[in-house]
Amino acid sequence: MATGPVHPPVTRAETGPVNLIDARTDVKLVLSGLWVTTLLVFAYVDLFGFYRADLINGVLAGRLPGAFAIGQTFLLLTTVYVTVAALMVAVSLRAPARLNRPANIVVSLFYALTAAVTLIGETWIYYIVGITVQVALLLLITRVAWTWPRGPAGA
Repeated sequence: MATGPVHPPVTRAETGPVNLIDARTDVKLVLSGLWVTTLLVFAYVDLFGFYRADLINGVLAGRLPGAFAIGQTFLLLTTVYVTVAALMVAVSLRAPARLNRPANIVVSLFYALTAAVTLIGETWIYYIVGITVQVALLLLITRVAWTWPRGPAGA
């Protein structure tokens, strides 16, 4: 049995201007959502690379552009690189603000820099657009963390 208030049905004639409530989203949810979005863009840009013959042929030959050999060390470092970004989703949700804020600022700036560096010499438009979006999202993470709401001292 429903325990809430009973409201008469609203007919079209009774509806007037609607005042929508724009509830404030917790900064931790915003940061976590931005990390998820960044990871999705990151993953799809990399996946789209497999439609490029030059990248596929390089991978098949065991090398990536920039003379990176694909081996145990490269794959381990790549796994660590991706894992840190993935863990930022959980860190953003669970870590206390005093740790969360600087972690998001430092990690997002590091990833923005490393992503931007990959644009050097790049000519494929999909990659330039994807990495630009990724850098913009990472800088937005930096801004959201930097402007973390503050309460009164000692609160």
